[in-house]
Amino acid sequence: MAGGSTHPGRSVTSRALGILDAFCSSAPRLSLSEIAERSGTPLTTAHRLLGELTGWGALIRRPDGRYEIGRKLWDLGLLAPVQLELRQVAAPFLLDLHTTTRDTVHLAVRDGVSALYVDRVSGRESVPVVSQVGSRLPLHATGVGKVLLAAAPDDVVEQVLGALRPVTPHTVTDPAVLARELTEIRRRRYARTSQEMSLGAASLAVPVQVERASGPLAVAALGIVVPPHRRDVARLVPALEMAARGIGRELARSQEFG
Repeated sequence: MAGGSTHPGRSVTSRALGILDAFCSSAPRLSLSEIAERSGTPLTTAHRLLGELTGWGALIRRPDGRYEIGRKLWDLGLLAPVQLELRQVAAPFLLDLHTTTRDTVHLAVRDGVSALYVDRVSGRESVPVVSQVGSRLPLHATGVGKVLLAAAPDDVVEQVLGALRPVTPHTVTDPAVLARELTEIRRRRYARTSQEMSLGAASLAVPVQVERASGPLAVAALGIVVPPHRRDVARLVPALEMAARGIGRELARSQEFG
């Protein structure tokens, strides 16, 4: 076995990547033994690689001895095209929408079966939310996630419908109910949730689309979070749609002339 790895032939690079891949949204902080087990790496090798990754800034060692992702990876992640170009184009539209509504506004893209939050604008008057820039939340429990799921390929929809899990008592976990909801989202072109991801918060979201020769392509979702008892939520749809169209036009323009 190469370097004492539990997986024959693994290079140093693959072992280091395996250690980083041990972290996820449900396990953002891990101990040495947990990292070794989740990555299939011997303790001694994991300890050595953790030291190197920590020294470089990819990981941080907490006072309790556990490790978490470091700022270095965060900074590099922001350079990815899905982050950099989309954030740059969308930023003024998110700010305008937040200034108008005073509510939390966020932008997300689909990453597998999760909604990856690439930007967010909020203020002191906004409803507290669990989403953070860089976080991944379930597609079936968030407004932006449902919009992205409604536009996703059939195999992704089937995968999500086959593994629905409750996040709160209000989360939709019946595949038939969610399938009908996705059909309705495609028809009306927006999604609405109430306390499905976090108690005390409702959301509204619309797709961000770029025109293609084959038709519009949903590249992201734009959402807003409001109190669940707010009565005028539907009145926010036009403002969301206007901002989403603006983002889509600017994206198309940047891709055409960039």
